[in-house]
Amino acid sequence: MLGAGLIKIRGDKCWLDLTCMDFHYETQPVPNPMAYYLHRSPWWFHHFETLSNHFLELLVPFFLFLGRRMCILHGVLQILFQVILIISGNLSFLNWLTIVPSLACFDDAALGFLFPSRPRGLKNQVLEMQREDAQGVQPKPRYGCMVRRVVNISLGILVAWLSVPVVINLLSSRQVMNTSFNPLRIVNTYGAFGSITKERTEVILQGTASPNASAPDAVWEDYEFKCKPGDPWRRPCLISPYHYRLDWLMWFAAFQTYEQNEWIIHLAGKLLAGDAEALSLLALNPFEGRAPPRWIRGEHYRYRFSLPSGKHAAQGKWWIRKRIGPYFPPLRLKDLKDYFRSREWPLPKPHLDTP
Repeated sequence: MLGAGLIKIRGDKCWLDLTCMDFHYETQPVPNPMAYYLHRSPWWFHHFETLSNHFLELLVPFFLFLGRRMCILHGVLQILFQVILIISGNLSFLNWLTIVPSLACFDDAALGFLFPSRPRGLKNQVLEMQREDAQGVQPKPRYGCMVRRVVNISLGILVAWLSVPVVINLLSSRQVMNTSFNPLRIVNTYGAFGSITKERTEVILQGTASPNASAPDAVWEDYEFKCKPGDPWRRPCLISPYHYRLDWLMWFAAFQTYEQNEWIIHLAGKLLAGDAEALSLLALNPFEGRAPPRWIRGEHYRYRFSLPSGKHAAQGKWWIRKRIGPYFPPLRLKDLKDYFRSREWPLPKPHLDTP
């Protein structure tokens, strides 16, 4: 959490002028329905959200060292924070995993109400062990216990040693996020949303059965992904803690170029061949029951949420989109042979009905 907070104040200036939340709900990787409404919150509420984020990520982590009550408060605040993030966006399993270490903030006394009190029950057994420990009654150490203690101490020393470059990175003005410093990958750096995109762009994959891609009468039909924005009339999805990795990668590709994301051309080749596995990753194949398209192209669009009380929302639109231009030009399967061969990719086998 501390790493996530530090990368923000060292990254995008909108975290310091408290305006990042003006954009986050609309431009996050995969928005959900609640994000649609939260995006229209008043400016003062977005400022409050940003300040609260700084408090929870930069100050609350130190509550762990301020005694039992503050440690429990830390656990409550962090879990509440993650629940709010789960409600407001599809950040896959990230927030659910972040809740797990916060559970360690609650000791037996804090969690006792969750367990029934009955003779020989788990709660009574733990209380008995605690009473014996308080009275100084210690069982004679066994060989297995000694071995486990040595292993625990050894692992503690290993983790502490591996944590040195992580702590140095946290203190550095050139902090790097989401990086591992050793091949074991036991201790890593973490950080999210160090910078916020101010507008949302999307890559829309389109296919046509027309022999001539440049013909004025060529009909281009959109492929729909399972969760990422596409059809302006489709409601944003709700999938957390599940993760559609392809949809997530399409978000990154949209603010880069296809040359930086060659995999998207690989995907286009699969769709041109009518590859069943690739099509299973999509929500809608416009050529279902027909021959695969002759051509596929990528179109670049700018997306923004419709105004809940506006005319577009009245038409059932969740999104308003405007074409920016081509993302990659129209391609045929035979045009990709050299491209695939140069990258040592196997050329997709055409579907029997492929033209």
